[in-house]
Amino acid sequence: MLCRLGGRWLRPPPVLQVGTRVPQRVSAPTGCTKRSALPVWAVASVSAVSPGGGGGWYQALATSAPVQSAEEMLLGVHTATGLPWWGSILLTTVALRGSVTLPLAAYQHYILAKVENLQPEIKNIARHLNQEVALRANQLGWSKRVARLTYLKNMRRLVSELYVRDNCHPFKATVLVWIQLPMWIFMSVALRNFSTGAAHAEAGFSVQEQLATGGVLWFPDLTSLDSTWILPISVGVINLLIVEIFALQKIGMSRFQMYVTYFVRAVSVLMIPVAATVPSSIVLYWFCSSFMGLSQNLLLRSPRFRRLCRIPLTKGDSETPYKDLFAAFYAKFISRK
Repeated sequence: MLCRLGGRWLRPPPVLQVGTRVPQRVSAPTGCTKRSALPVWAVASVSAVSPGGGGGWYQALATSAPVQSAEEMLLGVHTATGLPWWGSILLTTVALRGSVTLPLAAYQHYILAKVENLQPEIKNIARHLNQEVALRANQLGWSKRVARLTYLKNMRRLVSELYVRDNCHPFKATVLVWIQLPMWIFMSVALRNFSTGAAHAEAGFSVQEQLATGGVLWFPDLTSLDSTWILPISVGVINLLIVEIFALQKIGMSRFQMYVTYFVRAVSVLMIPVAATVPSSIVLYWFCSSFMGLSQNLLLRSPRFRRLCRIPLTKGDSETPYKDLFAAFYAKFISRK
């Protein structure tokens, strides 16, 4: 029996040995005397990305092809729909979230579900492999270090084979981050270029001037700051809700997961003062993106939607996820005294 296990799981013990394209700038009409209520650093950034400004990483980013593509997409949506700029920003955000990040998020859940379903098999292999390594160590006189290295080497190989067999390597679950984060940055920089007058004009009427009258409600000027702090605080609150929903999903988090959760909470709070120092157009985009992220997170908890996306069932799945979430939220934040 041990020989059979050894042939299946073990390999021989290891031998120990010690130029970017600059878009055309069109100046705003000289007769316009309106100035945006932006902080000094925001106004200074305009000269940094102007043709006569100095070089630097921000200039390279602000004039990069992805940022220019984001600018063209925003202008295209605005021109095609005829919506005011606040509506164009909202519609573009919803379209990007629905067509790009939602499918990637569903794929992420698909991979994570398959990885979770492999855990019982992985634990069983680990138990047998540990017994086999211990037996071989006694037979061959291995040191504890050699036995440990042999166990880890063979365990990594076996787990990797399982991931290949089921086509669910955990790294595939990170594709959402590698797409969503750059997209968020490019859209933010594109809107900042618009708001500071660093890019584009249409028939002599700059996009910056259009944004100055393209807001709604308490932020009619999308080039200025939100003096009420309503949008910045809303961004922070929604991001915190997303973090708490994730934390409530996890039972018995590891120490690393707890540290990551605390870090993301701190970043969500830090986003509030940051959002209060950038033009309202950017904060509006952040708010719409965060709100769509929260909606996406809740949608992916729906058993019906998960079945539609062919996400495998896992041991932790519930038929009443929203009721369970509300109960966990109530127990953690409301019923505590």
